Amino acid sequence: MTDRIRFDRDDRGGVTVVMDGSPQSHVQQSDPTLLVFEYVQHLALALDALPAGPLGVTHVGGAGLTLPRYVEATRPGSTQIVLEPDAELTALVRKEIPLPRRHRIRVREVDGRSGVAALAGSSADVVVTDAYADGRVPAELSSAAYVLDVARVLRNDGLALWNLADEPGMHYVSRVLATVRLSLPHVALIATHEVLKSKRFGNSVVVASRQPLPLERLRRDVARAHLPTGIREGTALERLAAGAKPFVDDAARSPVPPDAGRWRVR
Repeated sequence: MTDRIRFDRDDRGGVTVVMDGSPQSHVQQSDPTLLVFEYVQHLALALDALPAGPLGVTHVGGAGLTLPRYVEATRPGSTQIVLEPDAELTALVRKEIPLPRRHRIRVREVDGRSGVAALAGSSADVVVTDAYADGRVPAELSSAAYVLDVARVLRNDGLALWNLADEPGMHYVSRVLATVRLSLPHVALIATHEVLKSKRFGNSVVVASRQPLPLERLRRDVARAHLPTGIREGTALERLAAGAKPFVDDAARSPVPPDAGRWRVR
């Protein structure tokens, strides 16, 4: 461990990866399907809605490799690429929270924008963008050029996922939705009810594809989620994103997260 990175262990065998004082990932080595962070649960809901069997998944952002471990456990035989530029973090994660034996998770020391640009076309079933720097999504990972590259890497029926953090009002998320729809027209949004109702700062997951989404399965799983979770699609999503302009030449980082204890607006 370093001054910048530490691993907090709980009495249930879980490990939280903390960077610069902020929790980044939680890993339960004995059960990789046990997901603690709400947005990881929402990413998993989207993955679970895809047909059974192995997947080719590209992850932009690695941290504790929580979601790759989940895919490895739930879809054995999946081939996974993780684009994570922080080599020190990856080395420590491998040492402190080793990956399972015979896994097919490959970590590349490269940033998401460059890493996705270098991937072959139609090479992934899923591209997951879950990368933060100083608590904010980098601007280049919500730009129209990046979304176009993600669409190029996806197979025709592939799924793109973004984990985004935003303030009440969801103005940043609305602009990302408008941007994503330029290349991937079928879109939905998953988040807790509090976030969707603009009651607090928080994370939401964008789900996008060229083809119609598995909405029936998503609606059912969202309704059964452990957390009070909702989905916005169709008319409800149109209302949320009404008037939002895509990030074409003015891509921006996600909003600055509030201080701990100041996440609610009521």
